[in-house]
Amino acid sequence: MNSISLVTGGSRGLGRNTALSIARQGGDVILTYRSGADDAQAVVAEIERIGRKAIALQLDVSTISTFPSFAHEVRAALKARWERSSFNHLINNAGHGEMASLAETTEAQFDGLFNVHVKGVFFLTQTLLPLLAEKGRIVNFSSGLTRVSFPGFSAYSAAKGAVEILTLYMAKELGSRGITVNTVAPGAIETDFLGGAVRDTPGYNEAFSTITALGRVGLPDDIGPMVASLLRPDNHWVTAQRIEVSGGQSI
Repeated sequence: MNSISLVTGGSRGLGRNTALSIARQGGDVILTYRSGADDAQAVVAEIERIGRKAIALQLDVSTISTFPSFAHEVRAALKARWERSSFNHLINNAGHGEMASLAETTEAQFDGLFNVHVKGVFFLTQTLLPLLAEKGRIVNFSSGLTRVSFPGFSAYSAAKGAVEILTLYMAKELGSRGITVNTVAPGAIETDFLGGAVRDTPGYNEAFSTITALGRVGLPDDIGPMVASLLRPDNHWVTAQRIEVSGGQSI
């Protein structure tokens, strides 16, 4: 039986690459998007060209009140598309960034980051637990900025630090179901994160490249396949780990 992975924020960036990597590995995908319906459907079409099944569902991970109805949509999609009652993998990827100094960060920015990256991850996972298969997998996205500091990311990194602690508790409490839970922490990546700052700003790109052992910033293709590798059936003994995928940034 083919695996089914639910990837939040799968319409672009690292989520898109993760969804495609899972499909190339032989898995089917449920991906979510907040507003980019056309982008999401393009990912679905690309997955189907690979020969796997996929659907896209709208979800704003900052709006906790919508999670029960979203779970109902997932349940209905599983039955209609797969004739299944559960999925195998939850990848909590959806998120955004804010760059502001400690002195200038607003309460709205702080709340927005924690609502998406912490509260959203906590309560979405909680809501979907009845649909997650025994011996399933959860992967939470963090950041290389929880290990080293870079000015302007105090609130963002604090939220990601909370995700890493949450991962430990998830792994402990869900271990009795055979569910593994790990954190993947990318370094600087060329995506549209923060308006494409690393990708499109030569100064940022160069700054991060010079502090990375492999001599460049990351690409989405450096991340998605690694996440997919955590989901393989033979990779079942890794849990409660923070796995940094940064090419040796700041070592």
